[in-house]
Amino acid sequence: MRNRYLDLLRAVATVRVVVYHSTGWAALTVVFPAMSVMFALAGSMMAASLDRHGPWAVERRLQRLLPALWVLVAVAVPSMLAIGLVWDWQVLLWAFPLQDPPATGYWLEALAAMWYLRDFLWFVLLSPLVLPIFRRFPLPTILTPYVGLAVITFAGLHPPLVVRDMALYGGAWLLGFAHHDGLLAKRRWWLIGALAVSGAAWALTHPGPRGLDLNDIPLANALWSAAFVLVLLGCSPQVRSSRLLTVLNARALTIYLWHVPFIVALSRLATWTGLPIYGWVGITWRLAAVTLLLGLVVLAVGWVEDVSAGRRPRLIPGVARSRVPVSPAPVLVIPQPSALPDDQRLRHQPDLSR
Repeated sequence: MRNRYLDLLRAVATVRVVVYHSTGWAALTVVFPAMSVMFALAGSMMAASLDRHGPWAVERRLQRLLPALWVLVAVAVPSMLAIGLVWDWQVLLWAFPLQDPPATGYWLEALAAMWYLRDFLWFVLLSPLVLPIFRRFPLPTILTPYVGLAVITFAGLHPPLVVRDMALYGGAWLLGFAHHDGLLAKRRWWLIGALAVSGAAWALTHPGPRGLDLNDIPLANALWSAAFVLVLLGCSPQVRSSRLLTVLNARALTIYLWHVPFIVALSRLATWTGLPIYGWVGITWRLAAVTLLLGLVVLAVGWVEDVSAGRRPRLIPGVARSRVPVSPAPVLVIPQPSALPDDQRLRHQPDLSR
């Protein structure tokens, strides 16, 4: 049975990511740290899948993730090769991006959000190994990525981006494990408060190039997000299903993959034509245009997510197929002899002499 509350959190996170990339509002990273929430939800679902399917859960998760990516790659890679991208084996990483594949031209910026899929792949592949360790040593396992991120921060280290992101978002993924195992039901407010205060203090004393945008302050991001995730996943309210909630969840990956290419294209269009980009006018028309384009791409290729999930493909999830009404066959009613007059009853008696 689906947990509609988790569906609601994922839908809100998806919308928040689109709005943040469209507007650049740094406050959104504080109000709702969407990426950590998405990794925590994915960690919870991955633990549930591992319990249900064992190691085959990895194959099932990859099957859900990769086809929607391949649709975008089928457009991006040929166009990059056409404008001068040199072919080598690393281009094949677009089919399975365990590290950042090469990009050029417009796509260098349009595919900037692909890091999420790179990190997601690593978390999925490592989960069958990490989940048993987590269940044996839950607290030390959860603390490991936070300690690693603190060491990276205080020592001024510059590890590969994958390693940095494992430390940054690994804690959220493991909190998802804890949520699935029921370890977050009892909220420890002293811990939540300590994490929130520590994250806020570090952000205020170590602002990034965009001020208090948590994406530029990894340690503050991890601490603040941990407090946020503990609050959200410590709740279990009843949420009613809706058409919008169904669509956003069934097409979340398509929306994530395509929203940045649309935003970059619209920004370049505005630069060429002189349309406003910033301010309320610029933000409003770009958000409206991004929403419209996402609606079109969801209709065009969103059904791929249905196929990869083993569902019947639909243009709009949650809309039942129309059924042609079938008229019932006519029923012949034979009157009972007892209901007939005496002169007609004899004609309806069976002839037993034959």
